[in-house]
Amino acid sequence: MTRLPALDGLDVAGRTVLVRADLNVPLADGGVADDFRIRASLPTIMALRDRGARVVVCSHLGRPKGPDPAFAMDPVAARLGELGGFSVVKTATVAGPDAARAVAAGGDEVVVLENTRFEPGETKNDPALADALASLADAFVLDAFGSAHRAHASTVGVTERLPSAAGLLLDAEVAALSTLLENPARPYVVALGGAKVSDKLAVMRYLLPKVDLMLVGGGMCFTLLAAGGYEVGSSLVEESMVAEVADLLGSADGGKIVLPEDVVAADRFAEDASYDVVPAFAIPDDRMGLDIGPDTTARFGAVLEEAASVFWNGPMGVFEWEAFRAGTTGVAEAVARSRGFTVIGGGDSVAAIRLLGLENDVSHVSSGGGAGLEMLEGRELPGIAALRKWAEDA
Repeated sequence: MTRLPALDGLDVAGRTVLVRADLNVPLADGGVADDFRIRASLPTIMALRDRGARVVVCSHLGRPKGPDPAFAMDPVAARLGELGGFSVVKTATVAGPDAARAVAAGGDEVVVLENTRFEPGETKNDPALADALASLADAFVLDAFGSAHRAHASTVGVTERLPSAAGLLLDAEVAALSTLLENPARPYVVALGGAKVSDKLAVMRYLLPKVDLMLVGGGMCFTLLAAGGYEVGSSLVEESMVAEVADLLGSADGGKIVLPEDVVAADRFAEDASYDVVPAFAIPDDRMGLDIGPDTTARFGAVLEEAASVFWNGPMGVFEWEAFRAGTTGVAEAVARSRGFTVIGGGDSVAAIRLLGLENDVSHVSSGGGAGLEMLEGRELPGIAALRKWAEDA
């Protein structure tokens, strides 16, 4: 596979570099609620500054349908400056005269452009917007792995117009996931959770022949249990997916799928619901599964701890509620104890590992949920494909 063009191969001294970062962070009370992605963007920004570049940063924030003060980049820009220890100039627009003046003013500040999604041309990869963004800089660095699966003006369009390279975060993300795709150490175990099997079915199909075991928990496991003919009570089931899931379970590699043997079943979907532990294959009609049970947690944990390669995406239960957090906690702790190569992807899984303070005990914590899953489905991400062309032409 063609390598990505490296950051240290880009001529940046005395030049302006546009960095597409992933600063799509949650906001609360007018500030940043979780700065994980901002922190992850700093190594690339600092490396460019250390080499004498003037850095301009762009990112989307949320999913606004045009300009919306609730999604302005101001609190993100302020937090970036606090964490980086540098001054920040935040522009009022994504591109155009205001942005051009801020970039041309010189100085040691980092320029942060307004939310790229304020421009309707962003998600359409509009050539005019790509031209306007490219006109602000001499070179481009794509460091937003979480957006690399989108063919947007700020991810693909600019890459096609400026000398480009992968940022340190993007390079690390691609290297980690490529290891799992191309040459994983054995045994290779994948743990999947989350609410919907429809979100994970493509990656399940692609990875199942490549893994030794696939552990399935979370709300998605009940669709698999239903497809196997078991009673799941009032648990979440995607009825439209049952037939496809049944085919997967009955496939040549279907025996690699490990389902829960017990679950924590509640009388309703509520934080203060009454609950008990029941067999996963016979959940009472008036109960819904909200977490994997203690026997399953121990079984999953033992498998993960002994694995040489691990990929975990998705919580094992409604981990936001303490009563239904034990399964996710057990899986997180087992992954952290593993001496193998461990990768965690997906916002909820990352939130869980950080909640437990275990992020430094895994090999790689991915900043991109959807992008990571698409890459593990064997798909070439548009942003990465555009970057590879620079490596091929070198």
